[in-house]
Amino acid sequence: MTNDHPQSPHGIGTGPPAPHRTGTEPPHRTRSPFDSDTFTSATFVTVGRGPYLALASVWLLARAGMVLLLLRDTLGIGGVGREVDLYRYWYGQFAQGTFPPGDVTWQYPPGAGLVIMSPGLLPWLTYFQAFVAITLLADAVVTAALARADSARLTHGAWIWVCGLPLLLHLPLARYDVQTTALAVLALLAVNARSTAAHRLGGALAGIGAMVKVWPALTLIGTPRGRTTREAWTAAVVAALALLATLGLFFSESLGFLRQQGSRGIQIESLGGTALALAKATGGWPGRVEFRYGAFEYVGPYVSSLGHLALLLTVIAFGWLLLWRLRAHRWTAATPLDAALTAVLLFTATSRVISPQYMVWLLGLAAVCLTSRDTVMRPVALLLLPAAALSSLAYPVLYDQVIEGTTQGLTVMALRNGLLLAASLLAARRLWTSTVTGPPEESA
Repeated sequence: MTNDHPQSPHGIGTGPPAPHRTGTEPPHRTRSPFDSDTFTSATFVTVGRGPYLALASVWLLARAGMVLLLLRDTLGIGGVGREVDLYRYWYGQFAQGTFPPGDVTWQYPPGAGLVIMSPGLLPWLTYFQAFVAITLLADAVVTAALARADSARLTHGAWIWVCGLPLLLHLPLARYDVQTTALAVLALLAVNARSTAAHRLGGALAGIGAMVKVWPALTLIGTPRGRTTREAWTAAVVAALALLATLGLFFSESLGFLRQQGSRGIQIESLGGTALALAKATGGWPGRVEFRYGAFEYVGPYVSSLGHLALLLTVIAFGWLLLWRLRAHRWTAATPLDAALTAVLLFTATSRVISPQYMVWLLGLAAVCLTSRDTVMRPVALLLLPAAALSSLAYPVLYDQVIEGTTQGLTVMALRNGLLLAASLLAARRLWTSTVTGPPEESA
């Protein structure tokens, strides 16, 4: 439970426990980098330099390994590193004042264009070098924010991020999901701070993130009812509309991505894709794999129906989240964090597309949850670690076998998607019981 009194540098309350609150606007008591008193010199002396030096050392070693894998990839071994070439092509389109016109691979909200154009801020580097440098900078910002929010030895948020991201090998450095995740992480930490200005900043970051890749909007699903929700959600809407209007003013075809998204099918890495692969392996489905809309998808009978089912499940998941929000009456400092992870997990599991970079989002949100001692998502975070490792086996290590539907490829995908489904259901159950049905003591 969250105590309604100040905490010592150790993160342990110094006064008697506060009476249980059933109001809609509980006190925020997680440490946040957006609180002015979260990283005082007294805290640093109490914690000591050791944990931070260890975290920085592991980050440097792990990221050096990821960069080496990426450089090896660009020399012709594998294909992950060459994906940045597509971003460079789009960069040329933006230089002409337009979003990629009629390009079936452009399926992102207009804010993504800012990330694609950001390497232009480093003109002394090649596009590839600048993109990787900016990705590493975003990674470092996430690590620093999590380290400041962590309650030192009592939580492990920063460690989950630092050690979990390399499980995806070099993929995070070649896609822009680290930058998107940074927006979501900073938004959650800001919304969970104490000040009105931080709540508005968190909402604005979530709104900008939604214009980059939609899902960061879900980080606001768990904001406490009342003033915090009004401040954060209003700031999110204003920031999103302002960014959309600005990009629409300076670039043409800013909403062209909607046509491409609507035509997506069942990608082979999705849960629906795994079901079709199992049916094909047993001779019960005659479909095939084709490269469509920038990804490998299944084509054949029942694919359209399965796609509609996935969309229906997404709607049901959203309805469940709204029901949870209406029924929840017990908020701890971790509830907004836990709700964000649960929401993104549910939308991931029901998606027609589960690209490997989705794991970057989930690791980032799990890391934020673990910065709070009140979180109920520790078992969920642990499930995501082997899921991330299996994702890198599926792509790029064994991707040919996944495409062909061999026993090995099918086993890897079934295990990965089984873990994601289990994590989604477990997260939903624990969020519900800790905020709706469980006694106050169960939410700690």
